[in-house]
Amino acid sequence: MENSKENSRFSCYNGIIELTGEWNYMKTNQISRRAFISQAIMASGSLCLPDIVPSSVFGANAPSRRVALGHIGVGGQGGGLLQGFLGVAQSQSVAVCDPIKDRRETAAQQVEQRYGKEKDSGAYKGCQIYRDFRDLLARSDIDAVVIATPDHWHVPIALAAVRSGKDVYVEKPLGLSMEQDKALRAAVHLHGAIFQYGTQQRCFNTHCAFACELVRNGYIGSLKAIHVIAPDGATGGMAKPEPVPEGLDYDLWLGPAPMVPYCKDRVFGGGRWYIYDYAIGFLGGWGAHPLDIAHWGYPHIPVEYEGTGLVPTEGLFDTVVNWDVRGRYASGVEFTLKTGGDKTTFVGTEGWIAPSRGGISAEPESLLKIKIKPDEIHLLQDNNHYRNFAQAVLTRKAPASNIDSAVQSDFMSHLSDIAIRQRRKIHWDPVKETIVGNDAAARMMTRAMRSPWAL
Repeated sequence: MENSKENSRFSCYNGIIELTGEWNYMKTNQISRRAFISQAIMASGSLCLPDIVPSSVFGANAPSRRVALGHIGVGGQGGGLLQGFLGVAQSQSVAVCDPIKDRRETAAQQVEQRYGKEKDSGAYKGCQIYRDFRDLLARSDIDAVVIATPDHWHVPIALAAVRSGKDVYVEKPLGLSMEQDKALRAAVHLHGAIFQYGTQQRCFNTHCAFACELVRNGYIGSLKAIHVIAPDGATGGMAKPEPVPEGLDYDLWLGPAPMVPYCKDRVFGGGRWYIYDYAIGFLGGWGAHPLDIAHWGYPHIPVEYEGTGLVPTEGLFDTVVNWDVRGRYASGVEFTLKTGGDKTTFVGTEGWIAPSRGGISAEPESLLKIKIKPDEIHLLQDNNHYRNFAQAVLTRKAPASNIDSAVQSDFMSHLSDIAIRQRRKIHWDPVKETIVGNDAAARMMTRAMRSPWAL
């Protein structure tokens, strides 16, 4: 039997929120959160609220100074993010959502155990459980959501969240297509939402910020090349149809992806990373990390791409593996993206610097001893990626991994993938933001979505 909290859909807002048809979002530009809560209290005499009042009720100077968070997708990565945000004083997790019952219930227990330790009674019951993300987004007392679903759901859910008046933390990679990236960027700017990209290395790995500061401030001379390497993907996967396990809403898990028979490797195996209906593989899924650093150090993207790679034809997985991409920026700077590790190397006329998740190296080594001057470019905002997002929500200032940079670095993944699949050089117009001279390649900038889902 489902958790009683999950079944009491909108019981706290009975008579205040009403859904008709498939879905209607509250129009946040018509009623403020403060007005909503005050009207609800007057109308009902009481209102079920979490232990904190959301920061948005009072603005940046909220007495609680804590951001009310909802977590959408609480599996492997989502579960890790949940633990990270539970350690941030500026935020409080008040809701969890996942189409897999065991995951959402386990996540809620973790939240309540964590916050229970802060209570004299040792008990806390302020975390609501949801199966469908739309139910969570209908809550006006949630300031922001953390989205850590399979890749194909990142942008559709983020779009719905932004349009419902919420700020968003979105796991990498960004969109399943370049069209999705553009749509989310437009929505974030239109609604004035705070967006944080889940690449994490801009804060947690402070040496990445230092390396990019060296590049931006000219300490390696004129930039000549950027070489990016990322871990390879995988082949295989068993496609034999199986019964949908109890506790999984498979139709919701698929969402905008094609309806196909369930099999374990599709949902609980590597399929969510390595099936083209849901992702572009580790080319984007892990490549997002070093490509994000490449764009941070040199905020442009290549205008030419060509390369090779293997698109598996046997087994369930069909995203590119063993890729070797070469390109060129408009400035003439060389670009490469290959498999084999996790690193971004900036090569200049006066030396090179190579940051990665695990450390940093340079030639000459004296580059590592440089102190960035006060009047030079400084990039590091915070050494805690989660706190950086919560603080951005409170102050309304852009966090370290903003939407514009996220879109550009994600474009680099998609353009590399398209060039490999087209087996020919493709050209990118950075002003019009489209592929030119190849209609077939340009059509690959969009992806069909299963009805009734749409951008």
